[in-house]
Amino acid sequence: MTQLENEIQNLKEELIDLWLLVNLQLEKAQQSLFSMDNDLAREIIANEKRVNSYELKLDRDCENVFALFNPVAMDLRFVLAVLKINSNLERTGDIAAGIAKFVKEIDEDFDKNLLEVSNVKEMFEVSIFMMSNVLEAFEKEDTKLARKIFKQDETLDKIKKKANGVIAKYCKEQPDNIEQALYLLSIIQKLERVGDHAKNMAEETIFYIEAKVLKHKSNKKK
Repeated sequence: MTQLENEIQNLKEELIDLWLLVNLQLEKAQQSLFSMDNDLAREIIANEKRVNSYELKLDRDCENVFALFNPVAMDLRFVLAVLKINSNLERTGDIAAGIAKFVKEIDEDFDKNLLEVSNVKEMFEVSIFMMSNVLEAFEKEDTKLARKIFKQDETLDKIKKKANGVIAKYCKEQPDNIEQALYLLSIIQKLERVGDHAKNMAEETIFYIEAKVLKHKSNKKK
């Protein structure tokens, strides 16, 4: 193994470590919301510092690879993809911490009926599934699996669109509980962004493996 190959492998391992941490943060955010567990919420917020530290180190390591080895072809695409995936993971970590902060701010349990009709649980499950799938696609260099993320993102968008109407109706029928409804709407919007980040990471995975840029193509369809 050459020194560059060794550095590439180290970058991949570092990125996967961050990915696993962020996925765990998202899973814990779901648990903290449905159990209103303030201790778990505090743990998620504290772990956000670890996410940020990982991101900064990965950025520096990518810069070092550029400076010392001048990678080309697939190696160059890989390092560029790592930089962009790293940024999307950090933002996803921010989302998990943001949900945890909402849990800490709310004084009482969410209305179970509101949780059910908004389909927030399904949104969590789809977004966590997407994050897990795109990690597997990256690890296995499986572009077929990476492309499945795009369809899953469409599913997430449909759930979110339906939830907007459901929550608006709930606010009219339960005006005393508008604060909870608005908190939940914010959480749903955050989960939609998780899907966007997962889709971005799928695009970067395909880019480094196949040398195909999909971002502008997917934007044109919207």
